[in-house]
Formats: sequence, structure tokens, C-alpha cells
Amino acid sequence: MKLSILMPVYNEAERIADALKQALAVDYPCEIELVVVDDGSRDGTKEVLAAADDGRVRVITHPRNAGKGAAIRTAVDSAEGEYMVILDADLEYDPKDIPRLLAPVLDGRATVVYGNRTFGSHSAYSFWYVMGNKAVTTAANVLYNSYIGDLETCFKLMPVALYRSLDVRSRGFGMEAEVTGKLLRRRIRPYEVPISYRARNREEGKKITWRDGVEALWILGRERTRRQPGPARRRG
Repeated sequence: MKLSILMPVYNEAERIADALKQALAVDYPCEIELVVVDDGSRDGTKEVLAAADDGRVRVITHPRNAGKGAAIRTAVDSAEGEYMVILDADLEYDPKDIPRLLAPVLDGRATVVYGNRTFGSHSAYSFWYVMGNKAVTTAANVLYNSYIGDLETCFKLMPVALYRSLDVRSRGFGMEAEVTGKLLRRRIRPYEVPISYRARNREEGKKITWRDGVEALWILGRERTRRQPGPARRRG
């Protein structure tokens, strides 16, 4: 199996070199590729990526910022692996956890795996960030009669073909809710494994806001009530 690690990047000049180094240093149980999408960065990220010297890395550049969902869509369209996982370039997630996500897939226990964050005083960005995440996750569980623990996790591992079939249209952070809503509507329940996490703050470049939480709730409701396509009518 080949795993495509998809890394959306926007204005991460201070962290992208470390993010690449950490991702490529992991001892993966399968072949990997690292597809990096520079989403219109204007801070020197492009120059750092140009210096990347590893055959496993491919860099794609958006001429202007389009959002995380759009960057992931570009990466998925270019992915050559059978499976994919998203890894942000902000160093909040540890790529050493990716083999743990792969384990249930490789031994046949799961098709879709989510990394479940455990928030603590040393790892959470703020009280309201954690409560917002829990509110969005709870809304998904109520709407879809599921019991997932962390909807907004970056670590979502699944077949590339499955992600493409979801036809995710959200261009920003709303893609997290759209992916999960569409999976749950198909009765695909993610297998969850615990992962490590360290949130950064606004001064360090934290980008998600309360508006993204409101959008996530709206997307979950939209996907839950969306009409299923009916059978095609024969003409003649």
C-alpha cells in the first residue's frame, strides 16, 4: 500500500522546514509520498519549499489563498497513493502518530481512521476552543446518531478513492465537518485512535476562529437534510 500524506500550507515559513523534516523522518510501515500544497503563501514559504530535496516530496502551488479545503482538493487530485491522511504544517500534530492510524487498516479492522485528541491544560489552545470543538462533535453525534470523539481532528485517514467520491466542496475549515457529515450519512463510522496534540496560540499563527465553528454546524445540518439523489427516470 502507498500512503499519500497531504500537507496544506499557508504562511508557515517559520515551521514548514521542521514540518517536512518530521514527516519524512517517521518509520512508516508502507511506501509514502508527501504532497504539499502551498496555498498562496506570501511570507517566504515558497522559497523554503523550493529547497526541499527528497524524492518523496511533491510541491503544488496555488497562485492565491483559496482555503484548507481547496488545498486538500488539489492535493487529492494529485495523490498517487491508495490511502491518504491530512497533516497540517503547523506542528500541532505529531507525524509519529500516523503509523498508529495505519495499524487498524493494515490488519483489516478499519477503512477510515480518525486521530482522537485528548485536550489538557498543556495542549489546549483555550477553554472556548475545546468547548467549540466538543459542541460541533456533539452536534454531529446527535444529527447522525453516532459517537465519534473528535470531528475537527486533522488526522483523517481513508482511501483516496473514497475521499474523491465525497466530492467535498467546502474551501475552508468547513471541509472537516463536510467530510465527517458525508461519511456518517453513508453509515461509515470512523475508527478512532488516541493521538498527541499541542495547540499553538494566535501569536504563533493559529488561524481557526469561532466563525469556523458556526459554519461547521451549518454544514452538518445541511448534509444531514440534503436530499438523496433518486433513481434516474427512463425516457422513451
